[in-house]
Amino acid sequence: MTLQTELRNWIVINSVKYLKFNHLQQILTCHSPTELCSLSQAELKQLGLNEKQIHQLLNPDTQLIDELIAWQQVPEQHIIYFDHPAYPEQLKQIVSAPLLLFAKGNIDLLVQPQVAIVGSRSASHYGLDNAFQFAAELARKGIVVTSGFATGVDGKAHQGALSVEGATIGVLGTGVDIVYPKRHHALAHQIVDNGGLLLSEFKPGTPARAQHFPRRNRIISGLSLGVLVVEAALKSGSLITARYAAEHNREVFAIPNCIHDPRSRGCHQLLRDGAKLTETVADILEELPNTLSEQQSLNFELPSSNLIEKSSNKNFTTDELLVNLDYKATSIDELAFRSQLPVDVVLARLLDLEMQGLVAAVSGGYVRTRRDEYV
Repeated sequence: MTLQTELRNWIVINSVKYLKFNHLQQILTCHSPTELCSLSQAELKQLGLNEKQIHQLLNPDTQLIDELIAWQQVPEQHIIYFDHPAYPEQLKQIVSAPLLLFAKGNIDLLVQPQVAIVGSRSASHYGLDNAFQFAAELARKGIVVTSGFATGVDGKAHQGALSVEGATIGVLGTGVDIVYPKRHHALAHQIVDNGGLLLSEFKPGTPARAQHFPRRNRIISGLSLGVLVVEAALKSGSLITARYAAEHNREVFAIPNCIHDPRSRGCHQLLRDGAKLTETVADILEELPNTLSEQQSLNFELPSSNLIEKSSNKNFTTDELLVNLDYKATSIDELAFRSQLPVDVVLARLLDLEMQGLVAAVSGGYVRTRRDEYV
């Protein structure tokens, strides 16, 4: 049997609505997908399918099937069915794993170790900077960074991986041919053009719908060895991803922040529930030693080439402004008061620090970035 014939059968099975994953798994222990698609109405009824499901199985949408077959014949466009050699074993282990995955880009990434980075769409500068830096450092060590392609933390995680020519997977709540949000149009091209992957369980042409994104989250966690929640409110969708991760027996990591910031309360709740408090990438990788390749373990053991020794960090830690600036917005007047420097000197120094990537201008003043830990 050809892969194309198998794909056709899986597309037919995937089109059957409200067929529970566990029920299908029981059926497939006795019948192959080809056999299932060849059974009579009476035989299908004996397997527990209702009239609508039987009708859908016996009367497939051949036009849709032909369109999907044609779609996946375009270079870098793939449809990966449940029994396909490229379907990731990690994902097969979850409850209600998707029967089909639509992919655009490098599907070899699916079998490589992944860590998911998720968080708020309206993250603080602190959260965005953490997402970028953690993603860059993980990618530098050969870990694939997986996220949900949303604005905020997700986008920064993808950008962080790309900044060091690392690998990243964007799991979408739309078809892989639909860029949502539209502002990520360039990012979508960058991911695919640089050896990354866009992935979805929704067929091409599927628009964004609210109910798609919680479903997408189970794939993000299912693909990953662990999930890092960078910043999240108590009602954030990121907590759904973390809950899936816990249910899938994956590691959950959370970064703490200011106790007064509502955007941090989701992370703090995760920490109370047993997530690992995470300050550095080492906190993540030390939980995953058995899943890393020899080279990745070596990368972990060696000091990262972009980390500077504490002895050379003196210029940062003794800077008159940096010592008076933290990760919460501080006004120029407050900085002048704390540092006892004239306002014009403060402004000039802030411009210099901003150009070095050590501080950032935000609403309400300036914040320190994590980049003062790097060269």
